[in-house]
Amino acid sequence: MDRHPTPLAEILAARIARGGPISVRSYMDACLNDPEHGYYRTRRAIGAKEDFVTAPEISQIFGELIGLWAAVVWQQMGAPENVRLIELGPGRGTLMADALRAAQKVPAFARAIEVVLVEPNGALQAIQREALAGQATPMRWASEFSEVAAGGATILIANEILDVLPITQLQRSEDGWVERGVGISDNGELTFGTTADAVPLPQLASTAQPGEIIEQRNTANLADDLRRLADAGPFAALFIDYGYEGPAVGDTLQAVRAQRYEDPLASPGIADLTAHVDFTAFGADVRARGMAVDGPVPQAVLLGALGIVERTSRLMSSNPDAAPALEAATARLTAPTGMGTLFKAMGLRSSHLPPLPGF
Repeated sequence: MDRHPTPLAEILAARIARGGPISVRSYMDACLNDPEHGYYRTRRAIGAKEDFVTAPEISQIFGELIGLWAAVVWQQMGAPENVRLIELGPGRGTLMADALRAAQKVPAFARAIEVVLVEPNGALQAIQREALAGQATPMRWASEFSEVAAGGATILIANEILDVLPITQLQRSEDGWVERGVGISDNGELTFGTTADAVPLPQLASTAQPGEIIEQRNTANLADDLRRLADAGPFAALFIDYGYEGPAVGDTLQAVRAQRYEDPLASPGIADLTAHVDFTAFGADVRARGMAVDGPVPQAVLLGALGIVERTSRLMSSNPDAAPALEAATARLTAPTGMGTLFKAMGLRSSHLPPLPGF
């Protein structure tokens, strides 16, 4: 296996040498969020020439449909005079640019919007500012979600955000359950092993076989921040990510660099680390805080309900030269053997609001 002696790899190896193996959660958190070397603090990540491509980069229709979705949600809220449109992890600003263009079809909604973009990466903030330059919509940035003050009507969009929250991995051994961790091999390389931490009995404990892994993700802090906004006014959120309805058994930790999968231990800090989302567990955290949950539904179901086929047909008719590319992009977003079913959508809302569009 190819390894890259990144600065973070050396820091983690020294940390493990001093204190023993660290948990997968701690490893993933360091790789993504280390202030100096973390992937989401230093890398541009998204784009055809970067590490991965997200749905908004595949087709303008994705962001347009979400913009129209937000307009309908605003109407369900009673069309308040002011509404904050928050995006977590806005990438290159593509989704928001497309959403705001579509929002112009509902002029009263477009006039009501204030955009808040939550982005910790300074390089990506600069790209977003350039992509959104010239917008008449008031716009501001926050480095952390916790910095966004509560108040008034709020619509929140989060595309591929949950999958980067660090996970705990529990592994069944012949003698019981252990926490999977990262240690150092005899030749000084990072390697998977176990930690010495006590492990609570997980769900599916009785059905998992020796060697199998169960993943847990702490979404309590995120759910608390969502509740904080929901307590201050009508609230709705759309989360789209790849995942499953749990609980489930399996190791889903993965690394992507230069649009290729690689070993999660190969390039700490310079590869994207993610794990599939247990939407059932996330939904339970949200419901426990008094909000209603719609879904999850496959991405293809949501986009189909929002009119992706009809919108694609209209664009193909008005842009015949681009028709093959438009058709291919829509097929990629909705393919039953790919993104259409692997990705799920979940809606969150104030309990007094009706079910959200597309669910």
